[in-house]
Amino acid sequence: MPPVIRADALDLGEWIRPADLVVCAQAGAEPLSLTRRLVAQRAGLGGGVRVFLGAMFADTFGPAHCDHLSFVSYGAMGSTVPLAQAGRLAVMPCHYSELDAAFESGRWQADVVLLQLSPGLDGGPPSLGLGNDYAAAAARRARVVIAEINPDAPWTFGAELPADLRIDLMVQADTAPVPIAASTFGEVESRIAARVAAIVPDRATIQTGIGALPDAVLGGLSGHRDLGLHTGLMGDGAALLIEGGAVTNAFKAIDRGVSVTNVVCGSPRLHRLLHRHPAVSVRRGAYTHGARTLMQIPDLFAINSALEVDLTGQVNAETLGRSLRGGVGGANDFARAARGSAHGRSITVLPSTTQGGRRSRIVPALSGGVVTITRSDADLIVTEHGVADLRHCTLDERAQRLIAIADPRFREALQRALADPASWMDNGA
Repeated sequence: MPPVIRADALDLGEWIRPADLVVCAQAGAEPLSLTRRLVAQRAGLGGGVRVFLGAMFADTFGPAHCDHLSFVSYGAMGSTVPLAQAGRLAVMPCHYSELDAAFESGRWQADVVLLQLSPGLDGGPPSLGLGNDYAAAAARRARVVIAEINPDAPWTFGAELPADLRIDLMVQADTAPVPIAASTFGEVESRIAARVAAIVPDRATIQTGIGALPDAVLGGLSGHRDLGLHTGLMGDGAALLIEGGAVTNAFKAIDRGVSVTNVVCGSPRLHRLLHRHPAVSVRRGAYTHGARTLMQIPDLFAINSALEVDLTGQVNAETLGRSLRGGVGGANDFARAARGSAHGRSITVLPSTTQGGRRSRIVPALSGGVVTITRSDADLIVTEHGVADLRHCTLDERAQRLIAIADPRFREALQRALADPASWMDNGA
């Protein structure tokens, strides 16, 4: 390992060249000491520097920084949404399970990678801590790898720094990891959560994301027993299930006794809980989201949010109109695996309305024709008004079941659209 320098001594101009692609670790693993200096020193880096971002939750990057940087991502999530809304985020739609291979193969060539590490103990290796994501994969072929050592980041199992991953420069972190608080939620989210809780059995293996609705769903599972956890994102909601005893992983078909995630997105309390926790493993995305892994879980219940669902069962989790509000991410990886799981289900959750109740989320045609999960992969759709089971249903049956869980104020209009399909079926539905 190279010697560790102070963050205020870092001159990124010595390492980043014009037109480089700089890849940053995401979520709680964002190396704030490095990314903040990337923004602060951007004018001196030469032209054409591109920055690859994932799900970011700090306010490090914004439209004002596009004077010297350009941004690319696999979706618009968290604090990258303003970049997308300003038209300054180039999005490459990609299944999350493919990100590692895209970088490791060189198809997406990273020039400089910025990582966050938790210090090793007793001479052991550092850990990637809060995220074993695409950034570590990108680092294998990068020209330069810079890592901040953050003593406030938890050392996590599964994310031990590989011995063959070269680090060119180590920087002492001057700030704690990004704190991501649990979301607050209201009556609608609680009603959806209660419906999901009635579907998920004890001993099921669950996957979900983060945000108000996923947190509500996880809270609704607090009375369950012996749940397993195999997910892409772990937040405080999942940690509460672990601490409360609902998640034991005692009956998982793989990784028995261990909660598995790819990225951690939570509060300092969660960070402390995960530090050297033997029953939590932060694994590579190719493992957490990979088909070979997921097909070994016979009771997988994948619970994912959506922006819209059309009357055929197509799911949009990416855009509202022309506005990017999400990404493909791991939705398809988990939805298809759960639908094919012997005793599992794929559950899509969404409030029935948006814009303060002025617009239905059950729609005749998806915004911009964007389909994240195809109708052939649709399974259970849940709103606060009910559950629509779409498996093995005809298109007409699907439409009626979806209208039945729409907000009552929009059901008549949806029926009219269904009666006149020529008015919308060729518009991307």
